[in-house]
Amino acid sequence: MRFKAGLMMAGVVALALGPAEAQNSRILDKSDFPAVEVAQAQPVTVHRQTYPAPARQPVAQSASPFEQYKAYLVGRARSAGVREATISATIPHLRLNQRAMELDRAQRPSGNPASISYAPQSFGPYVERHITSSLINRGQSRYSSHWGNLSRIQARYGVDPSVIMAIYGKETSYGSVTGSFDLLDALASLAYEGRRRTMFEEEFISALKLLDQGVQRWQLKGSYAGATGFPQFMPSVVLRLRADGDGDGYADIWRNEADAFASIANYLRDAGWKANIPWGVPVRVPSTLNRSAIQSRLTPPRCPAVYRRHSRWLTVAEWRSLGVVPTGRGLPDTELVMFMETPGAYAPGYLLTTNYRAILEYNCSNFYAMGVGLLANAIARR
Repeated sequence: MRFKAGLMMAGVVALALGPAEAQNSRILDKSDFPAVEVAQAQPVTVHRQTYPAPARQPVAQSASPFEQYKAYLVGRARSAGVREATISATIPHLRLNQRAMELDRAQRPSGNPASISYAPQSFGPYVERHITSSLINRGQSRYSSHWGNLSRIQARYGVDPSVIMAIYGKETSYGSVTGSFDLLDALASLAYEGRRRTMFEEEFISALKLLDQGVQRWQLKGSYAGATGFPQFMPSVVLRLRADGDGDGYADIWRNEADAFASIANYLRDAGWKANIPWGVPVRVPSTLNRSAIQSRLTPPRCPAVYRRHSRWLTVAEWRSLGVVPTGRGLPDTELVMFMETPGAYAPGYLLTTNYRAILEYNCSNFYAMGVGLLANAIARR
């Protein structure tokens, strides 16, 4: 993330993702890279990859592979400038988390991407399961009670407060499900496993830097893949984008909802959120629409199952000329938008703005992003 990228306890994965779109930009959009080598003395081998052991802490030949990998992490942390006191208080005590590795393996993509069908899938089952009356009612209650802070955050960041609240609801059920995995154990275990070693090593180092900044170890709880706090940020995103929402001079995304709201807004602004523009509007879709003529010719840089369902970018006026006419909130005729067919999502299709793309940066799934948008509309009673 920003990632950014998960996401999530097994239950929250089911909440966030739709069929064939299990990609989280805060967790899953980084490729595997060769491990970063740190010049040290005695190499050790972990999971068929060789890592240099820290020069000041030789590893006994009889040490287990995970103990050898922990010694390597000491060198990585020192090279990254983590305080020695933080290193000695954490890395020697890390425990291998088998459950985190099992859940990660379950998220591995399967099948041939070329065989994925890009025909419009119904959003109906997802909407019925995840845009519930309970989620809407609780969101409306919090939207009203937090309006003072939310309005100030909107003035500062330009982000729609209802979208902030919807993300809060989708990610953690309004703070009630934030995850119980020890982040340092989980991140070290996933880095050791090796499927996305570079990513998880970087997140592990970021978590150590949060400790250096004064975050308490007990606060660093979250999903099996490292997302933490009310916004479910990865540690690197916490370092970069957490924000103070109540003016007390400190951004506490684990206990302070105002800080969580400001941090979500800061994330979306960083992802390109445009003020005073809705995420999307429902439209009528004419039977004469030439779908091949509006198909995007761009090659998606990531998340192909997501972006290939999006049309070309045209102005609202151009869509009107094609018979694709908004039926809800208005958009300027000059606004560039894309079209996506959305059977089962209260309308046959939506014109989607760049703000929809910003939501996708939070979690690269059309089901997730549409869920956030529809929940936001319901919370704001639009």
